[in-house]
Amino acid sequence: MLRRLIALLTMFALTLPGAAQAERLRDLGAFQGVRSNQLTGYGVVVGLDGSGDDNLEYLTQAMRGTAGRMGVQLPPGVSPGLKNAAAVMITAALPAFAKPGQHIDVTVSAIGKAKSLRGGALVMTPLYGADGQIYAMAQGNLAVGGLGVSGRDGSKLTVNVPTVGRIPEGASVERAVATGFDAAELLRWNLFQSDFLTAARVRDAINARFPGSASVEDGVTLALKLPSGADQRSSMMAAIEMISVTPAETPAKVIINSRTGTVVINSAVRLAPAAISHGKLTVRIDEKPTISQPGAFSKGQTAMQESSTIKADEEGGHVISMKGGASLARVVDALNLLGVGPSDLVEILQALKEAGALKAEMVVL
Repeated sequence: MLRRLIALLTMFALTLPGAAQAERLRDLGAFQGVRSNQLTGYGVVVGLDGSGDDNLEYLTQAMRGTAGRMGVQLPPGVSPGLKNAAAVMITAALPAFAKPGQHIDVTVSAIGKAKSLRGGALVMTPLYGADGQIYAMAQGNLAVGGLGVSGRDGSKLTVNVPTVGRIPEGASVERAVATGFDAAELLRWNLFQSDFLTAARVRDAINARFPGSASVEDGVTLALKLPSGADQRSSMMAAIEMISVTPAETPAKVIINSRTGTVVINSAVRLAPAAISHGKLTVRIDEKPTISQPGAFSKGQTAMQESSTIKADEEGGHVISMKGGASLARVVDALNLLGVGPSDLVEILQALKEAGALKAEMVVL
C-alpha cells in the first residue's frame, strides 16, 4: 500500500504545472472591512427530557432572569428543578452588509453538565458583538446530530456530540454593521497571503484596467482610489474582483505532521547536489539451550548448556545521487527507489536540511 501511495504521489508530481496559473482577485484577497463579524450570547435551553444541568448557581440565575422577563417572580430561596433545562453559549457569524430582519444560523453549545440538548428549545437570547452592542436575537428549536443514552447500571452510549446543536436561521438581525465602504476616501484590499511580487502584479493589473487607482502599501495591502457613491463604487469593486492575475510562485515548503507521519512537499522544492543512503540493520540472536543428562549409574547431575547464534543483516544500503536543482518529481522518484516509509522520509528530509542540500522551509505540525 505504501509503495502504491508513493507511486501515486510521483505521478501527481509529474503532472504539476511548471508555473502558477492566473487566478481571480476574489480568490487571492478581499476588501478590508467587507467581512463577517462574530456574535456570542448566553442563554437557556428548555424542554429537555431529564438530560439538562443539575441545580447549578449560574443556571438558576439565568432561569430567574428568564422568568422575570416574562413577569414570573420565583420565591426567594426557592431553587427550581433544572433537569429539563441547560445553560448554553450561542455563537453566530454576522455576514457583511446583513440588514435588520434578515436571519442567520446559530450554534448552541452546553456549558454545564447537560448530557444532551436533543429535543430542546432555545429561549429568546440577545447576541452581542465585540463592542458590547446587541446585533441579533436568537430563538428556536435545536437540531442535534448527536445522541447520548445511559442505563441504570452506569453504562453509556454516545454517538457524535449530543451537547451541541444548530438552529438554521435561528437569529434575527437587529442592527447592521457600518462598513464605510461607500464613503471612505481610500478602500484597502488585502491579500490572503503576504507576497510583495503578487501585490505588485495585482497593482499593475488593476491600474491597467483603471489607471492610477491602485498603489501598494506593503506585502499584503493595496490602497484603491474608487469613486464615491455606493452604486459606482460597488460596480468598480465587482470589476476588480474578476480581474485575473498570475500570483507569484509559492515559497518552497515541506510540511511534516509528526503525529500521523504525513509529509507534503510542494512543487517549488529543490535540492542541491547530495547523496542519500538508506539502509536497515537487523541483528538477530537465537538461543538454543541443550540439556545434558548424566549416565544411568554415574553420580553426575543434569546440566544445561547454552548455545547462541548471532546474525546481523543489513538490508538496502542503496545510495542515490541527486544533481543540483532536483525537482519534486526527482525527489519522489529517488525516495521511491529507496523504499522509505513516512518516518524514514522525515529523517531523510531533516538530514538534507541540516546538510544544506534541501532548499525549502520545513514546517513540523
